[in-house]
Amino acid sequence: MPPPADIVKVAIQWPDAYPKLMEIDQKKPLSAIIKEVCDGWSLANHEYYALQHADSSNFYITEKNRNEIKNGTILRLTTSPAQNAQQLHERIQSSSMDSKLEALKDLASLSRDVTFAQEFINLDGILLLTQMVESGTERYQKLQKIMKPCFGDMLSFTLTAFVELMDHGIVSWDTFSVAFIKKIASFVNKSGMDTSILQRSLAILESMVLNSHDLYQKVAQEITIGQLIPHLQGTDQEIQTYTIAVINALFLKAPDERRQEMANILAQKQLRSIILTHVIRAQRAINNEMAHQLYVLQVLTFNLLEDRMMAKMDPQDQAQRDIIFELRRIAFDVESEPNASSGSMEKRKSMYTRDYKKLGFINHVNPALDFTQTPPGMLALDNMLYFAKQHQDAYIRIVLENSSREDKHECPFGRSSIELTRMLCEILKVGELPSETCNDFHPMFFTHDRAFEEFFCICIQLLNKTWKEMRATSEDFNKVMQVVKEQVMRALTSKPSSLDQFKSKLQNLSYTEILKLRQSERMSQEDFQSRPILELKEKIQPEILELIKQQRLNRLVEGTCFRKLNSRRRQDKFWYCRLSPNHKVLHYGDLEESPQGEVPHDSLQDKLPVADIKAVVTGKDCPHMKEKGALKQNKEVLELAFSILCDSNCQLNFIAPDKHEYCIWTDGLNALLGKDMLSELTRNDLDTLLSMEIKLRLLDLENIQIPDAPPPIPKEPSNYDFVYDCN
Repeated sequence: MPPPADIVKVAIQWPDAYPKLMEIDQKKPLSAIIKEVCDGWSLANHEYYALQHADSSNFYITEKNRNEIKNGTILRLTTSPAQNAQQLHERIQSSSMDSKLEALKDLASLSRDVTFAQEFINLDGILLLTQMVESGTERYQKLQKIMKPCFGDMLSFTLTAFVELMDHGIVSWDTFSVAFIKKIASFVNKSGMDTSILQRSLAILESMVLNSHDLYQKVAQEITIGQLIPHLQGTDQEIQTYTIAVINALFLKAPDERRQEMANILAQKQLRSIILTHVIRAQRAINNEMAHQLYVLQVLTFNLLEDRMMAKMDPQDQAQRDIIFELRRIAFDVESEPNASSGSMEKRKSMYTRDYKKLGFINHVNPALDFTQTPPGMLALDNMLYFAKQHQDAYIRIVLENSSREDKHECPFGRSSIELTRMLCEILKVGELPSETCNDFHPMFFTHDRAFEEFFCICIQLLNKTWKEMRATSEDFNKVMQVVKEQVMRALTSKPSSLDQFKSKLQNLSYTEILKLRQSERMSQEDFQSRPILELKEKIQPEILELIKQQRLNRLVEGTCFRKLNSRRRQDKFWYCRLSPNHKVLHYGDLEESPQGEVPHDSLQDKLPVADIKAVVTGKDCPHMKEKGALKQNKEVLELAFSILCDSNCQLNFIAPDKHEYCIWTDGLNALLGKDMLSELTRNDLDTLLSMEIKLRLLDLENIQIPDAPPPIPKEPSNYDFVYDCN
């Protein structure tokens, strides 16, 4: 007979004593359980004790989280959070340097626990730490020469504890003094600072900027881009990551009127080229957190285009009209004629109308009206002028080439530029806030100061080339735009490292190649609609679904590493979850760092029986998407969120690393619960496997013996003289 659901079997440790094996009744108050444990070891004053996990997390057991205790958990009897906080509060004020250092080390470790953090904060612990940073550093400045390692460790542990305590969101960031901000900023501005101190100081500044408008202004006064640049030129990727995070935070929180000014400063300080040289092209792999920060910087940089993208052209504004005149002048090599010698007004209007038609505007009489729709607004005109001035030969060639064609076959440069600018803004999501989870940065955009304009210049030439290859007419305009979008998206997928490499990728993606790719994909997904084929498909679909189900469950057995995120600070904190080989238990637990390969079951401390799972919910229905202070609920995060709900009102919340893992886990969990797998990945896999199976069964294999084992791989040739290099 199975034990009652409210009883969990645990081991409890106590220093210098044999561990106790004990059954905990979850219906009993926690204080009664602690008293029972204390009585077993003859310990008085049970209210001074508490239970905590014996693993590396050392988290306290409370009434709120006690449901997370599973059978086989190892706990430790220890001093209560209140007692521990009081003792550490006194120890960190000790006059002994060794005692103070040891106390700060313990505080840095314990502050990760929200229960302890609350007790320490109640003792004005945050205020004590800030005072130690403000005044204590001077006090020990004299000792720094003879005790530099000790001083560095002490300050590092102090800042670590501060960061961990603030990360719980209990105390508002608005409460800190200018003196504290100046002190933290001085650690960043000072050269030769200890790496751990610099790292935590940068993390504190980032959090200050992101969480308080007042602190943003104070931090912006203390930290300049010029002072941050040297940290990017080092070799420590963690420091580089935190530095770019601070720059992103300052960029993100800057008022609209200051954002362009800040972008100009970044350009003056050659931030882009420094990042390209010391980060992107450095001889080491870019980790996920760095990729995220580069993605955020890319998005914020492109978002500077939003004002122009949403600005309508004023047909009465002479300065704006002069830009159109300049496009005409460059294309047709004409000068603006003075009124006296330009002939009649009617003749001039007729000449302008003819030229504007050749330039491909929709409104030949007043092309300014073409730029009144947003997006792309004035951004399209900016791109056209940049192309005309910086790539003048290509611009003149395109305009003259099309003006010499028949009207129905000409590729209208003006209309094409406007639609292309709109399309590129959609692809790069100009104007949208950066996602909390995306790492999708493109190295090529860091290779040029006017990356978007150069991107446009390459794509407008591609559009003209594709138009000719398709032999398109004006009725085919939307079809051409769809092909160009597909060409651009396919080229971007390979993450070209430079604009030249992007251009060469597009050269290989001609219209003919796109047709071949489409045909190949269509063939691979071909759906035969005849009745016998439909019956065959219906017959073999269950075994294909079973195959997909087994693949999903096998992936759950392998497990996945999930990142812990919160709204205050991105951190490299991880947890791992995997299914047991018998498909009966989910094993999960925290990790210190991202694992290389699978994590063994025995190193994952927590368990969740599959039988206890009540439901799997996704998106907005997830508890962690409803909680106050949860992750910013942007579209990307909601699409990757899912939760496991249990009978005992406990839950396991996930944010998948990407859409593929999200589909794998939601499918696998639904399969465990006997429900249908409804993800897009399952639909695609089912279509692909069904198509392959049907084609195999329809092959004429009469008198052909299919071997049970694959044929052997032939030996390598003695030389490769027969290879011809097409390049």
